[in-house]
Amino acid sequence: MGTFTSCPLAFRFSYIERLPEAPSAPASKGTLVHLALQRLLWRPPAERTIENALADLETATNELAAHPEFSELELTDEEWAGFHADAAVLVRRYFEIEDPRDVRVLGLELRVSAETAEGVVIRGIIDRLELDADGELVVTDYKTGSAPSEGWEQKSLAGVHIYSLMCERMFGRRPARVQLLYLSRPERIVMAPSDQSLRGVEMKTDAVMRAVRTACTRDDFRPRPSALCNFCSFQEFCPAFGGRPEDARPTLLARLAEREGRPQLPLVFV
Repeated sequence: MGTFTSCPLAFRFSYIERLPEAPSAPASKGTLVHLALQRLLWRPPAERTIENALADLETATNELAAHPEFSELELTDEEWAGFHADAAVLVRRYFEIEDPRDVRVLGLELRVSAETAEGVVIRGIIDRLELDADGELVVTDYKTGSAPSEGWEQKSLAGVHIYSLMCERMFGRRPARVQLLYLSRPERIVMAPSDQSLRGVEMKTDAVMRAVRTACTRDDFRPRPSALCNFCSFQEFCPAFGGRPEDARPTLLARLAEREGRPQLPLVFV
């Protein structure tokens, strides 16, 4: 949903054509830190210490080393050292936000889904579902990027509001609050879901799906230039930057074949 509303052309490349994207260090670092915190919360509460968290970070590093998201990162030795040092800083800063020994975990990396009034199925993965001191549900999402400015907080919470809707539909209980833990600052942003916020989530979900279907029917996926273009994997193929969308598929598939050390087969269109 976020990709389509930000740039329909990027949505087409990623979710319709499913073109390969080169891994990025910030995203891979986020994956690593998420896994380290997941392993930490698997532990009994008394064992959730900084020392064990850093040990879990090392374990996660070894587990992910062969994954393409990491093995295909083109970093120098110095850049790798900075990558791992930054990940350790994020793990340490997590402890400045909360004491993990107090977290009553119900689920980690929990897959949830719901269906809207118009029959649109939405799915997601919750970083953490827990019970607070009053026995109420809490949805927690870790963020390893920069914390948003005050005017962007509501937009940042949009994703966890969707998780609130899915929890209510799946478990019959609305979370008392949703929270984002920004490890880089560190900072916690908290919001209580309401009837209005969940109605807004459902209405927006249906509206986005209608727009996607219209774009597919018309084959009309126009670029939407913004500051996000600086982080887009497909910028070189975007008309807004002088590129040709039709070049994206053969070029990116050829690059993937080269990275994997296999011959590139010719594309055949029927």
